[in-house]
Amino acid sequence: MAEENGVDVSSQIKELEERARQLRRDTYSRLTPIQKLQVARHPNRPTFLDIALNISDKFVELHGDRAGLDDPALVCGIGSINGTSFMFIGHQKGRNTKENIYRNFGMPQPNGYRKALRFMRHADKFGLPIVTFVDTPGAYAGKNAEELGQGEAIAVNLREMFGLRVPIISVVIGEGGSGGALAIGCANRNLIMENAVYYVASPEACAAILWKSRDKAGTATEALRITAADLIKFGVMDEVIPEPLGAAHTDPMSAFPAVKEAILNTYQRYANMTAEEIMLDRYSKFRKLGMFEEFLVQGGRNKEAREALETAPGAYTAAGTWAPTADDAKFIEMMADMNEKWEATLETKREWTMKPTAPAGSTKVGVMELTAASLQLDQREKTGSGVSVDSHSTKAADKVAVSGNGSSIMAETK
Repeated sequence: MAEENGVDVSSQIKELEERARQLRRDTYSRLTPIQKLQVARHPNRPTFLDIALNISDKFVELHGDRAGLDDPALVCGIGSINGTSFMFIGHQKGRNTKENIYRNFGMPQPNGYRKALRFMRHADKFGLPIVTFVDTPGAYAGKNAEELGQGEAIAVNLREMFGLRVPIISVVIGEGGSGGALAIGCANRNLIMENAVYYVASPEACAAILWKSRDKAGTATEALRITAADLIKFGVMDEVIPEPLGAAHTDPMSAFPAVKEAILNTYQRYANMTAEEIMLDRYSKFRKLGMFEEFLVQGGRNKEAREALETAPGAYTAAGTWAPTADDAKFIEMMADMNEKWEATLETKREWTMKPTAPAGSTKVGVMELTAASLQLDQREKTGSGVSVDSHSTKAADKVAVSGNGSSIMAETK
């Protein structure tokens, strides 16, 4: 219209654009937790593949869990950033209904987590640092997934990630839901984008469980403390990656450089560490999570126990450790003794909970004559006389462990 009428409106347009930016800035600075959850779930928010292809010099996707399956909801591949190769692993959502059905809405099946573990081990073998991108409402909870071992697949990932000798960096780019997120999130350093969320259960599920109504999702969102600011406060996340004004979905190309810079800066912390130092760093990070009080409680009487703790006279163990009461000191000594006993057991492997012994009259019997030995004992009890065993049975194997009447019997031939 300005060109057709020969009117200069550039100053008015500039003023309106500035007002729009200020309005957007004010709006996003006051987002409630439930609104941040909606931003994290925005359909135009950058996905894992968007980020991987834009922050890497080259990216090659890898497929398969070596068991005949390949889960599109969890994408793996090798990418290089400024000449350094990384193993990228991330949840992948779709842009439309067709893509979301193909990607199962970013909810991996067991074969997806086994595929991720395969490439984690590959990275560990060849010394590639691992970068995981978390963006899932949770692991798929369908009947087929449970039959294929969803819980076992996640549990194995949790266990194995703590034994990897290369640094692991995890970036929450959207929503990180429950064990489905944690299965690739046991990292040395956990980063989260400014408008992303991370939760133990979705607010809708939490509301349905606690209030029997999904209408309480807003209350549940606030109670769960799922925003980046809360997660940093509680030590669950280590760093917030800033997003452009209006969140990453409004200007994805401006969001990618911040993600790239955060990954490279974090990697520099571990570039010169040994494998042992990297594993210890990962272990200590998770050991520091959470807050707890430790004292003896009897019959669930928490309030009385806390009051007794505040007025406790104090006592010392034989080793000089302070305890609130004499009972606490005795308990500490008992636990220390049990720990020493267990360590000795692990070293010697000689102590048995129920030491295997052969019953009287059946010493030094082999595999083949086991049944004959049992009959022999029964007959001895009835008649008081011995019964010979066939000579061919002495050719049995040297040792056999047999379960009978709830105990183990170790029998050995001459």
